[in-house]
Amino acid sequence: MANFKNVSLAIALLICASFTMLHHGWADYDQTKPTDFKAKIEELTYENPHVLAKVKYNKELTTVYLAPVTRMESRGLNADMIKKGTTIRFVAYPHKTEKNEMRAERIFVGDDKYELR
Repeated sequence: MANFKNVSLAIALLICASFTMLHHGWADYDQTKPTDFKAKIEELTYENPHVLAKVKYNKELTTVYLAPVTRMESRGLNADMIKKGTTIRFVAYPHKTEKNEMRAERIFVGDDKYELR
């Protein structure tokens, strides 16, 4: 029985470690360079750990990390409001090392502002 508990504990630790490595920390984004732009959503992944929007920014496909699904929905956003083809205004921070990646601080859908942090 002790071996089973040890194996279960090891598996749980590995799972937690893998999620930690996949998580994008705020420190990876340059908060001294807020970027305010409008773009049409080319592709949307509406799932955890973060909603991802692919948009054209400076003529290049850029991935914008939004909030987790639960935070989006608690702020009044759902997948239908930001589906493919929707034009959104983003206020986002560029990734410090990844050229075509940003993290959104807030978005505007129509005239409505949504804080994502």
